[in-house]
Amino acid sequence: MNPFVKFMASKTGRITRVVAGAALIAWGLLGLSGTAGIIVAVVGLVPLLAGLFDVCVFAPLFRNPFRGPEIRGEQ
Repeated sequence: MNPFVKFMASKTGRITRVVAGAALIAWGLLGLSGTAGIIVAVVGLVPLLAGLFDVCVFAPLFRNPFRGPEIRGEQ
């Protein structure tokens, strides 16, 4: 298994994605203005929701399962 996918499916990887997503949303809404801010905030939703719902959007690119429990071997 790819080490990057393994990390992203771990608890630390999930927390990292949630924090990074929240930071992008905050930066987009509070730090940027106009269309650029909205785009950054919407892009921030992807890692935030992926971390919250325990999925790894990059895993299928490396021929791994999409869901975190399946990557970690939990069923």
